[in-house]
Amino acid sequence: MKFNPSLEQAICVLVLLATQKPGVPLSSDRASDILGVSRSYFRKITRKLVLQGIIRSAPGNNGGLSLGRAAEDITLLNILEAMEGELALYEDGGLMRNIFQDGTYVERGVELLNNVFAGADALLKQYFASFTLASMMEEAMGDDHSTLNWNTTTLREWLNTTGLRMS
Repeated sequence: MKFNPSLEQAICVLVLLATQKPGVPLSSDRASDILGVSRSYFRKITRKLVLQGIIRSAPGNNGGLSLGRAAEDITLLNILEAMEGELALYEDGGLMRNIFQDGTYVERGVELLNNVFAGADALLKQYFASFTLASMMEEAMGDDHSTLNWNTTTLREWLNTTGLRMS
């Protein structure tokens, strides 16, 4: 199983928004420039997040993107399902029924296979739901809860304020 690259990009959008100065929406054009993705592709990513209420989008000169709910209330599962759809590892295509047509084993085999994958889906959902945007950022950034206005701050400027270096 491999997720689309848009999942990583969605997570990066959320990191930008979680570190954005409160009350100041982030320009979509600026965010797509920071991530280095085309603006049309960026809009597709953010549209999915908006539809799930993970982010908000406000039009206009003072508009832009902001978190749709607290970082503590956004799970990795929310992000994953916004980008990929409901997490389901297996789809019953009916092929098992072709093996033992009219046999007594067909329904038991189909049920067993569906149950095995449903169990795996439940475990994955539980695992991904255990990570919030806030908890992941806390683990990655420690006690640094600084925010900035990504609309006007460059990465180099931000690194200078933190004492970190570009590699």
